[in-house]
Amino acid sequence: MDKFASLRAFTQVVEFGGFAAAARAMGLSRSAVNKLVINLENDLGVQLLHRSTRRVNPTATGMAFYERCLNILADLEEAEIAVSQLQVEPKGIFRVNAPMSFGTMYLTPILSQFMLNYPALRVQLTLEDRLIDPIAEGYDLVIRIAHPPKSESLIVQNIAPIRRILCASPAYLDTHSIPSHPSELREHSCLHYGYLASGNQWQLMGPDGEHTILIKSLLCSNNGEVLREAAIQGLGITLLPIFMIDFALQKQQLVIILPDYYPPDIDICVIYPAQRHLSIKVRLFSEILQNHLGQLFTKLTPQSC
Repeated sequence: MDKFASLRAFTQVVEFGGFAAAARAMGLSRSAVNKLVINLENDLGVQLLHRSTRRVNPTATGMAFYERCLNILADLEEAEIAVSQLQVEPKGIFRVNAPMSFGTMYLTPILSQFMLNYPALRVQLTLEDRLIDPIAEGYDLVIRIAHPPKSESLIVQNIAPIRRILCASPAYLDTHSIPSHPSELREHSCLHYGYLASGNQWQLMGPDGEHTILIKSLLCSNNGEVLREAAIQGLGITLLPIFMIDFALQKQQLVIILPDYYPPDIDICVIYPAQRHLSIKVRLFSEILQNHLGQLFTKLTPQSC
């Protein structure tokens, strides 16, 4: 069985909602298209389509398989174009996952320009802060601001280091003692990020070495914007990436505390399945992220705020 011909026939039937329309689009007979799909179902041992006299619809399994097929066929087409040395243009569905705050603050203009440059792409962007396995969840590329995972099945490309800053509002500091050493953080109300590997322990490095502080958590959230706004309202001290608080620092809604102590830098990185290292869309999008974010985040330092 020509597996790729069967995959193409199946995707066409789903897109056109029937065998006759798919056959016309492919330049084949209806029976030929039907045979290709039946052979595919027999080979997989599952039913991919619900067939009726009026319309053909994918089963739940069929729809999941259809989404994967689109990527497979798009990658095959890109590979064929690259091998034949014709003009390469990414096509098909491009699934991207990114952190919520980063996505709303920085990703939209970059992604919009990318889509304008390559109009044959259809992008599915999901914003969430939980840890993502791009292989298990079917993403082409995942953006994360964290210590990258180590896995032979994943490729991690660092874009830029991100400095995190301890800060609080002037109102909070007016009513509480200003800490002069990390050990004093234990006496303060703290607002911490829920997906840190260290939990409610803050690890800081300074002129007198490393410190691990078990904080008193007043608020734990998996969203940095929530923590920033809570800090601005005077609820406590927070530890956030500088790109999330630079504007609040400039407006003096927040001020830096313990400026000589910093946690280890984390990286903004792109993560994608190892088998996609030749994917045109992954490579081009990684390059545009590198060009835009590498320069932007390098300029964001505490002195610039």
